[in-house]
Amino acid sequence: MTDPEARPSPVRIRHFSRSLPMSLLRAREAVMRHFRPALRRNGITEQQWRVLRALMTRPGMEVSELAEATFLLGPSVSRILRDLEALGLITRRLDKADQRRSIIALSAEGEALIERVSPQSEAIYAEITRRFGAQRLGELQAMLRELENLLSEGPAIEGAADHPDTSP
Repeated sequence: MTDPEARPSPVRIRHFSRSLPMSLLRAREAVMRHFRPALRRNGITEQQWRVLRALMTRPGMEVSELAEATFLLGPSVSRILRDLEALGLITRRLDKADQRRSIIALSAEGEALIERVSPQSEAIYAEITRRFGAQRLGELQAMLRELENLLSEGPAIEGAADHPDTSP
């Protein structure tokens, strides 16, 4: 007979330092530490830069498309767009096909800001490439894309009791 007051045995889980989500977050922070000063010098936040960079890829995007492209929540994107519009960095127009939707685009001032920040950003990329190696950086980016593609396909992986060492 088992004692109902007895504590269950501890769950087997990989060490925190080997957690994939934490490893990715630590790597992101290590990279962003080098970009943040340039963004601050130009008066923009990381999230604002992310939105501006996404807007560079297309002449106009709907708010939900921006949220998806930047991995930001809709309410955050709305707030960021309000701030970028106040700074004169974006324009907003109604979609001709659907007057309920807004199409967001870079303004001339937004394009000028990107032109100012881009050389600083590329210099940081060049130094990261120098330190890490162009081939290794390319391989890392390819592996990350492969991991993203693999895990984006199909349903989310759910924990299985018979695979304890695959937990985050």
